[in-house]
Amino acid sequence: MMLLKQTYKTAFLLIFLLFSISIFSQNNKQKELETRRLELRREIQKINELRAENKSKEKSQLSLIENFNYKINVLSNLIKVTNQQANLLNRDINSNQKKITDLRNELKQLKEVYAAMIVKSYKSKNQQSRVMFLLSSNNFKQAYKRLQYMKQYSDHQKLQGETIKTKTVELQQTNTNLLKQQENKRKLIAENREVQKSLEVERKEQELLMKSIKNDLSKYASQLKQKQREVDRIDAEIDRIIAEAIAKSNKKVSKSPTSNTFALTPEEKVLASNFISNKGKLPWPVEKGYVTLGYGTQPSPINKTLTIKSNGVRLATEKGAKVMAVFNGEVTSVKKLKNANPLVVIRHGNYYTVYTNLLKVYVKEGDKVSTKQTIGEVFTNPANGETIFSFSIYKEGASQNPSGWIYKM
Repeated sequence: MMLLKQTYKTAFLLIFLLFSISIFSQNNKQKELETRRLELRREIQKINELRAENKSKEKSQLSLIENFNYKINVLSNLIKVTNQQANLLNRDINSNQKKITDLRNELKQLKEVYAAMIVKSYKSKNQQSRVMFLLSSNNFKQAYKRLQYMKQYSDHQKLQGETIKTKTVELQQTNTNLLKQQENKRKLIAENREVQKSLEVERKEQELLMKSIKNDLSKYASQLKQKQREVDRIDAEIDRIIAEAIAKSNKKVSKSPTSNTFALTPEEKVLASNFISNKGKLPWPVEKGYVTLGYGTQPSPINKTLTIKSNGVRLATEKGAKVMAVFNGEVTSVKKLKNANPLVVIRHGNYYTVYTNLLKVYVKEGDKVSTKQTIGEVFTNPANGETIFSFSIYKEGASQNPSGWIYKM
């Protein structure tokens, strides 16, 4: 019998533990989704603000398509996240509705038992007083047992009363939570409708723009190729700068100058280690901005047969935006290429960060810089008002995806 009771107790504890973990996991998921939803809304706000700043300027078709694609992607993600939140809330609402039904049934049973106890107690008092009940005992032992019984019965009445109070409060709290969840769900659904409308507007404008582009596709394909050649030229210069730095570093310690890896000093090893430990936590190189072109090789948004290769990310920002170093390091190079704006290369041990398309540069080669130190200002194209900035990360000669290094990029 004891073994059976212990088994039941263990099973109950296991079920309770699994239920608690499920609730905790669901609450965490809801918090994660809400955080992501707010991030996406801030992202949309940034896009709208930067668009409004340059509304009077005639942007290139390529830039417009990139902007449309990016905003459509963010809006689609926002709809997806709010739908997930609504579905999760729906499960919570159904769970709470079931809990309310169960609590009401439990409360009803408790009240019925309590009422029966009160009636029994009242009848007992009328039939025989407690004193007479004790005095009528045959011996002291029986009297003691009767006294204990009366005390236990009284305690049980009090316990039943307290349990009813607790269950009533729990029911009220569950009802309050249910109403709050229903209101949150209503707001999410209303927000989703508005986002859907915005998405439809963006898609229609994008379709109209694509139709106008398709009428002269060869022209835009030519522009795209020319733009890619310029990017490739800058990337080749960056590769050369890094290769020279590696060779210079290796020469100091009599290591082969043809090696593709750095010979690091103890201080440089510490710096590289600190840089790695901050992966995913590095600050943005500009205070306000959003990614218009991601890292890697990807199809052109205008002509899917053409590809775009990007060794970093392209950011749209505001006019006069200041550029900041994302980590402590040393300025390896400040270059002004032909038909291109200046770029700055900063070394962090065997890692490099590259800041391209600057109007002004506030540092020089050999300068030590600290995290978030202003190193320049982004160039704004006077013809179309675009303030576009490119940012890259390299480990020795290999490019890295900045979105894995910069906080919530």
